[in-house]
Amino acid sequence: MYDYLVVGAGLYGAIFAHEAKNAGKKVLVIDKRSTVAGNIYTEEIEGIHVHKYGAHIFHTNNKKVWEYINQFAEFNRFTNSPVANYKGELYSLPFNMYTFNKMWGVVTPEEAEKKINEQRKEIVGEPKNLEEQAISLVGRDIYEKLIKGYTEKQWGRDCRELPSFIIKRLPVRLTFDNNYFNALYQGIPIGGYTKMINNLLKDIKVELNVDYLENKQKYNSIAKKIIYTGAIDAYFDYKFGNLEYRSVKFENELLDIPNFQGNAAVNYTDKDTPWTRIIEHKWFEFGKDIDGNDLPKTVISKEYSSEWKLGDEPYYPVNDVKNNELYEKYKNLADKQNKVIFGGRLGEYKYYDMDKTIEVVLDMCQLELY
Repeated sequence: MYDYLVVGAGLYGAIFAHEAKNAGKKVLVIDKRSTVAGNIYTEEIEGIHVHKYGAHIFHTNNKKVWEYINQFAEFNRFTNSPVANYKGELYSLPFNMYTFNKMWGVVTPEEAEKKINEQRKEIVGEPKNLEEQAISLVGRDIYEKLIKGYTEKQWGRDCRELPSFIIKRLPVRLTFDNNYFNALYQGIPIGGYTKMINNLLKDIKVELNVDYLENKQKYNSIAKKIIYTGAIDAYFDYKFGNLEYRSVKFENELLDIPNFQGNAAVNYTDKDTPWTRIIEHKWFEFGKDIDGNDLPKTVISKEYSSEWKLGDEPYYPVNDVKNNELYEKYKNLADKQNKVIFGGRLGEYKYYDMDKTIEVVLDMCQLELY
């Protein structure tokens, strides 16, 4: 009999399993995929650690979280500085003085602020949708070139049909600072995220290619408690209907050239380009292999945002009023399960960055294990 069965070998599940083992508990981890690490899984191709389920850049201002995860990986000094491509025009992200100079030819912060303030006046009163919200924050020009097309591709809806709360704020920097996250600690694990998760799961029994929901009775009978990190609506067999997600499809290419775009991430912000962005994975580790040698080839991933349907990989919860109300129904059922703890992005129907995932699972471990 196991003390804990952990369903899902992603970041949340791996950290809980590690902490439970350290607390002297007997733990089994299972995952329906053939790999550990969940959506932060990295696969080595031609010496490049490819982020198979989209770019993951670790960033946090939480020193405790940073020190914790550094036990399992050494991080490089990667700083996220994405570029926006609007019909061949290149702009710096987040919106900063480089962006404003390219957009309007302004040189000083005062000129940039004046231009933004002039354009913001277009929206009078409370913004009624995402388009009005974005214009009220950064003006028409930036909205049209750098927000509108990208957002509509990402959500599959016109910006005027999207609620304003999706863009609560947009970073506007009147400095020449391309550091997107502006976090005290950030980087990529040297050797990739899979190596980091394997370090967390060291000496813990892991079974892959196992579908817990198809064998729920069997697995429930071998453990005193279950940590479930899968989709909460799937656990309850979609009793009230399914929660909505946005999904992402990836088109990967191995290219026989050393440099495709010169940056890890380039966002394509016009609506006519079908993909939302292209990731060039080698630049997460400065184009070098583990021994510091230049890599002769490159791997790129084109990302296409899509409406989620059963069988697709769920990525981004659609946390609108309708879905949040539906989630509350499932949460009420989950709260009555005295043997099962629901956690993580899918278990809680909540978008978590990696640092927040670590914070949340460590808090749960304190309550559960100590």
